[in-house]
Amino acid sequence: MPKITYVNVDGDQTSVDVPAGTSVMRGAVFNDIDGIVAQCGGNMQCATCHVYVDEATLDKLDPPQEQEDEMLGFTACPRRPNSRLSCQLKSSDALDGLIVHTPERQN
Repeated sequence: MPKITYVNVDGDQTSVDVPAGTSVMRGAVFNDIDGIVAQCGGNMQCATCHVYVDEATLDKLDPPQEQEDEMLGFTACPRRPNSRLSCQLKSSDALDGLIVHTPERQN
C-alpha cells in the first residue's frame, strides 16, 4: 500500500498507508491529519485541501489539470510552484513515498 507522509507547519511528520485510488486528501481525513480541512469533501470547490508537495517527491506527479490549476488561485496561503490540491492526488504505487506539507491555514 502506498505510504504518504504529511508534514505540518511545526515540522511534525505523520506517515500513513493510503489505499491505491484514494485521494491524498481522504488519506489525511481518514487518519485525522491536521492541516487539511476538505470542506467540499474532495469536489474541487473550496481549495481547503491545499498542500505543498515536497520538492524531493514533486517529480512523482503529473502537472495539475486546468480546473485544479484555476482553483489553486483561491488558496488561503500563497500558491507556490509545488502547490497542489490533495483531493486531486490519487494514491498509487507511483506515489509511494510522496511527502506533502500543509500550509499555515486553509481558510
